[in-house]
Amino acid sequence: MQTTTRVAVIGGGVVGCSVLYHLTKLGWSDVMLIERSDLTSGSTWHAAGGFHTLNGDTNMAALQGYTIRLYKELEELTGMSCGLHHVGGVTLADDRDRFDMLLAERAKHRYMGLDTHIVTPDEIREIAPITNTEGIIGALYDPLDGHLDPSGTTHAYAKAARMGGATIETHCMVRETSQRADGTWDVVTDKGTVHAEHVVNAGGLWAREVGAMAGVYLPLHPMEHQYIVTDAIPEIYDRDSEHPHVMDPAGESYLRQEGRGLCIGFYEQPCKPWAVDGTPWDFGHELLPDDLDKIEDSIAFAYRRFPVLERAGVKSVIHGPFTFAPDGNPLVGPVPGLRNYWSACGVMAGFSQGGGVGLMLAQWMTEGECERDVTAMDVARFGDWITPGYTRPKVVENYQTRFSVAYPNEELPAARPFRQTPMYDIFDRMGAVWGQQFGLEVVNYFAEGDEPRYETPSFRRSNAFEATAREVAAVRERVGINEIHNFGKYLVTGTGARAWLDRIMAGRIPRPGRLALTPMLSPKGRLIGDFTVSCLSEEAFQLTASYGAQAVHMRWFERNEAEGVKVENISDRLNGFQIAGPRARDVLVSVTRDKVGDMRFMDLRHVTIGMVDCLVQRVSYTGDLGFEIYCDPMAQRALWATLWAAGQDFGMRPFGMRAMMSLRLDRFFGSWLSEFSPDYTPGETGMDRFIHWAKDADFIGRAAAEAERQSGAARRLVAFEVEAADADAHGYEPVWIEGDVQGFVTSGGYSHHAGKSVALALVPAGMAEAGRKAEIEILGEMRPARLVTEPLFDAEGTRMRG
Repeated sequence: MQTTTRVAVIGGGVVGCSVLYHLTKLGWSDVMLIERSDLTSGSTWHAAGGFHTLNGDTNMAALQGYTIRLYKELEELTGMSCGLHHVGGVTLADDRDRFDMLLAERAKHRYMGLDTHIVTPDEIREIAPITNTEGIIGALYDPLDGHLDPSGTTHAYAKAARMGGATIETHCMVRETSQRADGTWDVVTDKGTVHAEHVVNAGGLWAREVGAMAGVYLPLHPMEHQYIVTDAIPEIYDRDSEHPHVMDPAGESYLRQEGRGLCIGFYEQPCKPWAVDGTPWDFGHELLPDDLDKIEDSIAFAYRRFPVLERAGVKSVIHGPFTFAPDGNPLVGPVPGLRNYWSACGVMAGFSQGGGVGLMLAQWMTEGECERDVTAMDVARFGDWITPGYTRPKVVENYQTRFSVAYPNEELPAARPFRQTPMYDIFDRMGAVWGQQFGLEVVNYFAEGDEPRYETPSFRRSNAFEATAREVAAVRERVGINEIHNFGKYLVTGTGARAWLDRIMAGRIPRPGRLALTPMLSPKGRLIGDFTVSCLSEEAFQLTASYGAQAVHMRWFERNEAEGVKVENISDRLNGFQIAGPRARDVLVSVTRDKVGDMRFMDLRHVTIGMVDCLVQRVSYTGDLGFEIYCDPMAQRALWATLWAAGQDFGMRPFGMRAMMSLRLDRFFGSWLSEFSPDYTPGETGMDRFIHWAKDADFIGRAAAEAERQSGAARRLVAFEVEAADADAHGYEPVWIEGDVQGFVTSGGYSHHAGKSVALALVPAGMAEAGRKAEIEILGEMRPARLVTEPLFDAEGTRMRG
């Protein structure tokens, strides 16, 4: 066995073999895979082998499309068969909400180049004749759906990797991973020690145990999963062509042809976590005992949907474990806090996603970043607050909702509340309807009177509509207050702090007492952060950005660390409130003896409010006159008492995130991971106006940003007023101009201040002109839209800046 390698991939399932192949494809040939048993030992060998492109996250859907297209390439490259069956498939909808979801997905597919179609019950019966369409409204048909041979596909990846120079060592048990001072790793096995520059954890069912060897907890858990293969069925074997896949979300099942019979699997409600206290090392090519009792209701439903099943005998029952992350997406990328340690775990849909996961991780390792936004599967989307006690109920919830309708406003309840601020009980008594971000409870809006304390999930305007309108009016007409706990916050100190920030951030680094907005760019000029930088002194700066991105951002800061600079994540060590609206200054003046009435826009001051020492910044995401007030969380309730008591004389009301998202649309302000993400550039999104082109620093991404500045961005972020009905754009709806899809919505909603539906969208730069007529496809309906350039509130910025 070789003893040195550039990359040691631990785990020989489909994901590990895909990573190995893609590393060789991108030019790293000195790579090896270490597998404790045979290739496919784990979840891979007993997988049903289905693949599809449908995914609520468009980047994940695109990567699934890449994975499916890759199989033919693998076959041609290796001469091996992947056992491909491109039979197409339908996803059924038996109620209006589920059909709305399929309409929304079909709309996304238009600009993604995926050839899917909405089909009627009559067409369903033609495509999949064994389906009982009673009660079915329609379905989404995808010709790319199909299945393959899991073992053959994994071995094709492995052969392709070997052809590229990779080494595969089977029957080699990893016992320990230890990092050297230079950041490289010793991978200790029962056959000897391998010295590797990088380690990739593709451990599958054993990823938790492999991670623990490096001192890291990976939030995933195996679940028991069961599918049935029937005996021969005449309606199947008498067909001229193979029967397509059918996904029946109402029945929590997926179905496909298997030989002369059928294979049907279930995501049942009475599901069971497996190996709660750890996966046994000697588990491999075994199956779990049959447990038909837990799928009894699912089988009964399937008999009604597919009557031929009731007459078919059971040939075999496959019952085995698969790993899931809390949200069902993979855990991929550099693990925060560790050098040269990478995750490729939690890929429960390995034959839909394995190719895309391998490609993205290989790009990340060889090029430093991926070609697209991979936030949905970034291992850093979960912070160090996550625990096995949180992961397990979320994984169970994800399994149970695998085929449920995914609403844009849905807040799933499992493992909540978990992380709370000192204001939780106060806001809860005030009628808070809660959401969550990064495990933290966040107020979405406040219910009053007999209004329900639950927002109805919907693709259309929900029961939060009136409450949101009430809160928006309070801000625009008087003064509103909300908590600023859902900002990520960082303290940067040291003699080299300013120079470091000038290199890390593309924008202007302010002078003491001032703050500035700045993008943070990747080396290829992509947006990886949208920051406010506050200069506390020449050697101390506070940064604020998206709360949910704090692990991602800290990983980037650590990757670019420098002497004389200390970066601390203080996201939960600093809290406070935002007050916004025309009476905000009056409230602030009334609660302090310090001079605050003359604060200019983008000023900051240290102020004592009541008994509490605070940092006050004059800035507001509402686009109104506003102030952010930061304090020690231990004093937050005292600060609240002072602000709330004084605010009553000025008509103060609390507001939540639903109102905040409506208020920001009035000014066409973008939002992180909607308008601003690694998929986009400063020139496309208008963030280039915050780049300090004249500064001497060679900031990260400068060359790419300068090149875009010279050539001009091919597309532009614009705003549309939409003639909507009872549904607004949420994101990724196609924008039709002159009869063709020319762009897509990044986010949207309803401006309660203006009484208009608004959509922010990316369109070709040559079409980004005021008054441009367009149509935006919302839930299958073409809604007229008009491009607008003047904000719907305070167009000149006089209230925000004055």
